[in-house]
Amino acid sequence: MTTSTKTRGRQASEALTGVEANERKSPGRTIQSVERALLLLEEVASEPEGLTLSDMAERTGLNSSTCHHLVSTLVNCGYLTHLSRTRGYALGPKIRDLNELAERETDPSVLLKDDLMALGQQLGRGVQFAVLSETSLITKLSFPDPEARVEEPDEIEKMTALHATATGKSILAWIPDTELVRVISANGLNGYTPQTITTLSGLMEELRLVRRRKYAIDDEEFRSGVVCIGTTLREGGGAVVGAISTTLPAREATDEYRKAVISEMIAASNDFSRKLQGARR
Repeated sequence: MTTSTKTRGRQASEALTGVEANERKSPGRTIQSVERALLLLEEVASEPEGLTLSDMAERTGLNSSTCHHLVSTLVNCGYLTHLSRTRGYALGPKIRDLNELAERETDPSVLLKDDLMALGQQLGRGVQFAVLSETSLITKLSFPDPEARVEEPDEIEKMTALHATATGKSILAWIPDTELVRVISANGLNGYTPQTITTLSGLMEELRLVRRRKYAIDDEEFRSGVVCIGTTLREGGGAVVGAISTTLPAREATDEYRKAVISEMIAASNDFSRKLQGARR
């Protein structure tokens, strides 16, 4: 048998194998070159230190020429990057970009931005969305009071004041005890007003009430004259994502008005949590 005949036979065999693989993997028609390129990406992803062209060809069963052309295309498009002759190839920057885009699609601060803004407009109040990052309270979204009746607190100072804020207490109430201890150890229980809870026993009792009521209140505990009402947001499995809160002047926070706002905040947290859970599926 001539060399050219052997080559044609091998190529025919490869084509047949590809067709059979397509039939096993998908009930519809597929594009073989795309499947092969994705297979190469999967193999390279499994070797973060790099994979040579010959190793890729061996692992995927592709001939060297086909493998070379596909790899060159992936490099040109940014999906692979050439490390060196000995180390071969690794995933390129375009993979990272796609991953960041995918993460942004499920980022709560992106998903909830319009909903939180609408909630603030509905309440006619300033609203916030905050998360726990390591041991700090980080405000990811904030829409101020449309009538500027309340001046929002300094976010730097607020980062360590979880025990004195509605968003902070909404998060602390539901995290594991070991994490709670870590947060308190790192930040302390500083007093900001005469109303601030500054003892561990007092905070534990307050968090018990938060769990029972399903909302938290900063009753002039961080700033005199300012009341905040917060509720917890959860994703699938019940894990705490963060918390939302609304801010109002203490002079307007009558018992009747508080009840109305609390009802709105609990409803919003349930709606927001369902949206987050749906985005994670």
